[in-house]
Amino acid sequence: MIEVFGPLKGLLKLGSIASTKIDNAVFQLHYKVTAPILIVFSLLVTSKQHIGDPIECISKDDIPEKVLNTYCWIHATFSVENAWEKEIGKEIAYPGVDKYKEGDSRVFHAYYQWVCFVLFLQALLFCIPRYFWKCMEKGKIKSLVMDLHNPVLDMEAKSSKINTLVDYMVRNLNNNDNYSTLYMMSEAFNVINVIGQMYLMDTFLGGEFSSYGAQVIKFTEWDFSLRYDPMIRVFPRLAKCTFHRYGSSGDVQRHDAMCILPINIVNEKIYVFIWFWFVGLAVVSCIALAYRVATFFCYDLRVRLLRFRGSLVREEPLEVVARKTKVGDWFVLYLLSKNMHSLHFRDFMVEFARRLDGKGHHNDISEA
Repeated sequence: MIEVFGPLKGLLKLGSIASTKIDNAVFQLHYKVTAPILIVFSLLVTSKQHIGDPIECISKDDIPEKVLNTYCWIHATFSVENAWEKEIGKEIAYPGVDKYKEGDSRVFHAYYQWVCFVLFLQALLFCIPRYFWKCMEKGKIKSLVMDLHNPVLDMEAKSSKINTLVDYMVRNLNNNDNYSTLYMMSEAFNVINVIGQMYLMDTFLGGEFSSYGAQVIKFTEWDFSLRYDPMIRVFPRLAKCTFHRYGSSGDVQRHDAMCILPINIVNEKIYVFIWFWFVGLAVVSCIALAYRVATFFCYDLRVRLLRFRGSLVREEPLEVVARKTKVGDWFVLYLLSKNMHSLHFRDFMVEFARRLDGKGHHNDISEA
């Protein structure tokens, strides 16, 4: 396990204390948690040392086992549709496995060949909104914070950096709306991505994914004589395969085989987890997007959040700043409050309020 997943430790590493925070916890669930999880799953389904051979077929004929396994893996196995409702142990030996007759409806299973690739593609898709936001953000907050995240600074250096930051904010007052809009677009991309991926998996699994988790929950209520784990309908552990070859006289011979699919024991658990994770992530992401929209349109909410982040700042400077800035300026201030030390942020807000109130430049920050 260490050999397989060891290279991923860099992806799973949490950000350092000094790293710049340009998003929130819900945003990070997409690229810091979900993407690495999907990559781990992609590696897991390709690790033969943990699950053995992905397929093992049984036949009474003289077909070499390796040839039969390779053929059935490449050309897909199938289940007989009308065998799902028959009684196990009397009519059939296993759900979906029955004698196939011409005209019977069959469901072919080939998507397990593509699971590792699809999981990896999904992991990349979860990184796209983060990449978009980083490209649009261009390191702005990191440049503005300078060393003000450090609690210990020389007073002269601190005063210089705060005054430089205040000068920038005053010069760019009411010009930050595009910056905040791009962030909200990134959060919207997260919502579109997770919901879109649920539709993608539903298509990939033949329309079974949308109700997958719900069916797993309800499966204990089914009649015992007909009951089978609904996961095996999506990822069968035993399926049929038909191998054709030429006989000694040149006629086409048909050979029937049953194939065990150990890989699907892993796949079914992976997709049960993904179903619940994606549903939860979609709900949380929608709430986060609604919260973001509320902050853009609700002045009182922005004031409360700024007051919460700047708990050391007196009420008067906060009110001045909130009253004279637009939503884009507020968003920049909110990100600054997440990255600056609270004492430095207090001094910055006091000086910023002083400048906005027309009281001019204040040289000695320590007197604030």
